[in-house]
Amino acid sequence: MAIYTGAQIAIKLLERQGIKIISGIPGGPILPFYDALSKSDQITHILARHEQGAGFIAQGIARSTGLPAVCVASSGPGATNLLTAIADAKLDSIPLIAITGQVPQSMIGTDAFQEVDTYGLSLPITKHNFLIKSAKELLDVIPRAFSIAMSGRPGPVLIDLPKDVQNEILDISEFPEPGQIEAQPSHSSENNYEEAASLINSAKRPILYLGGGVVHADSADAAIAFAEKSSIPTVMTLMALGTLPMTHSLSLGMLGMHGARYTNLALDECDLLIVVGARLDDRATGKIEKFCPRAKLIHVDIDPSEIGKLRMPHLPIVGDAGHFLKSILPMIELNQRPQWIERINELKTIHPLSKPGIDDISTHFGLINAAANCLPSDAIIVTDVGQHQMWVAQSYPLNRSRHWLTSGGLGTMGFGLPAAIGAAVANPKKTVVCFTGDGSIMMNIQELATAAELNVNIKIILMNNQSLGMVHQQQAMFFDKRIFASKYQTASKFMMIAEGFGIAAVDLDTSSNPELSLMKALQGRGPCLIHSSVDIHQHVLPIVPPGASNLEMIGN
Repeated sequence: MAIYTGAQIAIKLLERQGIKIISGIPGGPILPFYDALSKSDQITHILARHEQGAGFIAQGIARSTGLPAVCVASSGPGATNLLTAIADAKLDSIPLIAITGQVPQSMIGTDAFQEVDTYGLSLPITKHNFLIKSAKELLDVIPRAFSIAMSGRPGPVLIDLPKDVQNEILDISEFPEPGQIEAQPSHSSENNYEEAASLINSAKRPILYLGGGVVHADSADAAIAFAEKSSIPTVMTLMALGTLPMTHSLSLGMLGMHGARYTNLALDECDLLIVVGARLDDRATGKIEKFCPRAKLIHVDIDPSEIGKLRMPHLPIVGDAGHFLKSILPMIELNQRPQWIERINELKTIHPLSKPGIDDISTHFGLINAAANCLPSDAIIVTDVGQHQMWVAQSYPLNRSRHWLTSGGLGTMGFGLPAAIGAAVANPKKTVVCFTGDGSIMMNIQELATAAELNVNIKIILMNNQSLGMVHQQQAMFFDKRIFASKYQTASKFMMIAEGFGIAAVDLDTSSNPELSLMKALQGRGPCLIHSSVDIHQHVLPIVPPGASNLEMIGN
């Protein structure tokens, strides 16, 4: 028997879970936890500058490794600041363990200083959450939290930890085993594999539709083998980019609102759509009633609630994306599909994705292309949210799973910089590049101090058009050019800001040789901000107007 406080029990259980890094910010009600953490020789703490930043640092770790990551905040404003990162993890199915301090149990419900109902606030945005009532509960809850976060469809789990529970003393003779991924209940859907193979083998114009579930299942290789065996053209959601290399002959790139015209036209002509690990969200499908109207639908998803939620499939399959792809591969016939591939290539020729200025580094596409030419193929690409995100998704030659990190479902500005820090800490031998805009970076710009303190190898490419670019674009296109509250009236001096935080900075606008300056900045070690102005009048095209079908796209 040994005596532990509740806080020491929590740290011990996190160590046994294999956690090496925790990001967070301390405060009064979580200080016993931090005191115990200070004595750990296994866990490194990253002191973020904002709790939302701490949540996205943990997300960068989880997204790039596929393993659960942990973030910590205090009660009240600390917890509420963390909620956006938790909600983002929920929508993108990211395994995240959020631990929040809480006022002592005797004070809960009294409007005590820095008290909020974290449990109640987080219910809609977590996969599961716990309000701990005794130190003994931790022995069950923390391993369970990891199992829940990892098993089935991944997601965030919150543990709200009152201060008195952290200080409670407990005699412990043995710690429980770490939480593991739990086997999912078998579904009768596996009986549908042969029928699915029959539909695929008999289809004349099939398309494979890959979602983030393929990434979570670490099944990119299985997806490629599946597509290649039967010559099936493949589209990817924003979350799945890189699972099939963008340069692959079968790749149709990203579908939907900002997908290439040839991609959406090919989808309209397909006779069988095989959706694997995707939820048919509106940004991908456009008006769902007009999406692939002539196609039969096979829908594979580990979450049964996603099957039929937006469109009823001809063949529903509830299960793991990787298990499906590997199991069905032997049943798929070799098929070159010459007529369908010829038609796909014809659509690509007639309706190419326009990338104006791709050879000019002063343009957005040119800057992305120049960066790609300087970076190794295993660079981890992170984005914030906005025009720059879509331009990178359209044009960067993404070629690996878990090397593309972006906020998909929630679309959170401010995601990029802290997520890039997390990815860099978890992958110290790789270069991490964060593409951001002047609107997005301001949301969590304080994390430049964290990047400087950690000396992480991240490169921040800032595309500056002095506006909220995507809002400005939609006002110009859909609100009769009534531009309001989307253009900044004063120019922020980002070079001075970066240097003030201790970050090296390069301004391509004033460089006599911007290509050389970019290459040196990207190939150097340590954090660096690379600034470049872009034209405010450049739009993300094509674009599907809100509420329209994908065939009503505007632009190239």
